Parts: sequence; structure tokens; C-alpha cells
Amino acid sequence: MRSRVITTSLVVIMLSCASAAPACFSADMTPSVSNESTSEANFQQWLATFRSNATTKGIDTATLDLAFQNITLDPTVHQLDMAQPEFTTAIWDYLSERLTPKNIQQGQELLQKEPVLNEVERHYGVDAKIIAAIWCIESGYGKDIGSRDVIRSLATLAYKGRRMDYGATQLMAALHILQNKDIARAQLIGSWAGAMGQTQFIPTTYLDYAVDFNHDNRRDVWSSRADALASTASYLKRSAWNSRISWGQEVQLPENFDYAQADMSIKKPVAEWQRLGVMGTTHAIPGELAQEQASVLLPAGYRGPAFMVLSNFRSILRYNNSTAYALTIGLLADSYAGGTGVSHPWPTDNPPLGSIAQVTDLQKLLTAKGYSLGAADGVIGAMTRAAIRAYQKDQHLPPDGYASTVLLESLRR
Repeated sequence: MRSRVITTSLVVIMLSCASAAPACFSADMTPSVSNESTSEANFQQWLATFRSNATTKGIDTATLDLAFQNITLDPTVHQLDMAQPEFTTAIWDYLSERLTPKNIQQGQELLQKEPVLNEVERHYGVDAKIIAAIWCIESGYGKDIGSRDVIRSLATLAYKGRRMDYGATQLMAALHILQNKDIARAQLIGSWAGAMGQTQFIPTTYLDYAVDFNHDNRRDVWSSRADALASTASYLKRSAWNSRISWGQEVQLPENFDYAQADMSIKKPVAEWQRLGVMGTTHAIPGELAQEQASVLLPAGYRGPAFMVLSNFRSILRYNNSTAYALTIGLLADSYAGGTGVSHPWPTDNPPLGSIAQVTDLQKLLTAKGYSLGAADGVIGAMTRAAIRAYQKDQHLPPDGYASTVLLESLRR
């Protein structure tokens, strides 16, 4: 489970650019040897302090020596932190890059041939297709679990930057994993953010939710399919997964629909949404869902597809707090059973804002026009969406709360 807070519409991509070396360097782009040496010296000083603190949290000296032997600062971690995929790609591109024929076919084959998926479903009551979809998106069905030293990555995050608290908390948890002998030091690998194993658990999640499904006395989410997939099911079950319902489905909204109602903060019984004119697109809304609580979601504004999402969608969001991610998991799971994806076209001529700087600009412009939204922090939260809707209403526009390039241009005029 990766640690991210992603907005509904800001799902834009820069990772390949930010993580690659630039084609040329200007003089001020070239780091000096003295600056590098100073940073490393400061890091080692910080590390010594962290070690002292870790001993007060129950970490023994042998574990600390093992964990921090020859550890150095990893400057690429902060670069990657500022260019996460969900922050940098339009949602339609994010989906199309993952809902591929290859991913779908592989998932279908694994659902037929991998008995542990059905065993895990029977044990935890979590749909095997959802588990397979998470397995696919997180690691390509176990093929890419990451190769970075988790201790080094987390120590770098904890040392400085915008995620110091996260890094310190996860680093301490990773030390407990080592001390518990769940994994050898050399095998404690994962992503730059410390996500580990075939379904990418962060260390605190691992400590709380990982299970030993194959009963070998190790919670091995790295090399054991059984442990990795069961741990994912364990997490979803404890996140209120309901085995009686799906995640949701694409829907069609009536012409007179109040787009201000399309927000995850607004929940109504499915029957109430139906009375308002909401109906299924490719298939009817099942009658047994009438009393289930649901929200209507417009991830790309009123011109894009609409979705009615149930409580299981929120369970997926607890696994990864990204609307794009949760939709991908739901749609990929459906595709294993013959689902055809999204039927309504995406508004590709009106993409979401593509950077934190653009969102900050939007927030400052809204504030200047008298729309209160708190700090201009580059993150589209509930207050920013409310301000966008208020502006849209005043401009006699559909109040869908979509932070788009067209909206930004209208504010600049």
C-alpha cells in the first residue's frame, strides 16, 4: 500500500522526466562536491541522532548496526517524490496505460491457474478479481517489487523534505521488521517511498496487516504469493470490505442533474440516486443494491464519464488514496470477467491541471476573487473543490468542481 493523497481530477504524469538525467546541465544545475559532502555529513549526523532515538523505541544495537551499515543519502528519492504518477497524468491516460489487453489476459489466466487467489477469497471474503487487480497494478503480478534499499530510501525521506514525519515513522517500522526477522537485510527492498513486496505495503501497514498465509512462520510479502495476496485481502477486509457488493459502476446522469451532488463527501442510498434519474450505462444497477450507500463521482468533470461508487470503492481508497488508482482497480477487476471498460468518452480537450504550480496558481486566483479555500498549497482538497464550485455557480457553469486547464484560463481572464 503506497502512501499518497491524490485528488479526484489532478492525476497528471512527469515521473519519466523527473527521474531521468537532463539532456544538458547549466552551471547552476551541476552539484558541487563540497555541497554533496556537506549534505552527506549532515545526513550522517542526523542518522546518529535517529539511532539514539530508535534505541528508546526498543530497537537493539545489532539491528541498528545491520540496518545502517554503509548507508548513505539517496538524492534521487526527493526527485521521485515530487513527480508521482498519479500527480502527473490525465486520468484517461493513467487508465489506458494500465487497462491493457496484456494485463487483462494475464489476470484472467492467473485467476484460472493460481489456486491461492480463490483460497484467499474464501478465507477473507474479498473478491479474487480485486486482489488480482491490485497485484497487477502494484507489481505487474509480482514481477516488479522494486529494487531500492528500503532503509536507505526511508532514511532519506526522514532526513529532510516534505515527508520527514512519514519517513521517520516508516523507517522505525522497517527497523522493527528487521528485528522481528521477517526478512533478511539484503531482501528488504522496495520502492523509493518504502513500499514493499508484491502488493507494495509500507512498513507500518506490513506490521499491522501482513499475514503468514502459507504457515512457514514468516510474513513474506516479497517472494510468497500466498502471503502477499492474503495480506492484501486482510487489509481490505479490515477496511470494511463488503463481500455482498461490487465497487460500483459507470452510470448515466440525467440532464437536470445537480453536479454539486457529485462528490465523495455526499452519500445517498442507491435507490435515492435512481429516483434522481441516475441509471446504469452498460448494465442496469442491481436491485439488491437499493439500500446501499453510494456516491456519484465525476473524475473529469461533467463532460466526462460518471460513476456510482459503493463502500468497497472507499475500501480501495484506504489501500491507496487515489481516485485514479481505485477506478483502475475496479475497472480492471471487471475486465477479468468480460467488462468492456468506460463507455462515455473522456474530455481530452480539457485536461486536468498538470502540476502543483498550476494548482497553486488556481488557488491564488480563486482567493483573489474572494473564494475562501485556505492555504494555496497546490493540493486539491475539499475546500478547493468547494471554492471551484462556488466560482462555477457564479459564472453560470455546471458546478462539477473540476480543476481543469479551461477553468484556470477562465480565472486568468
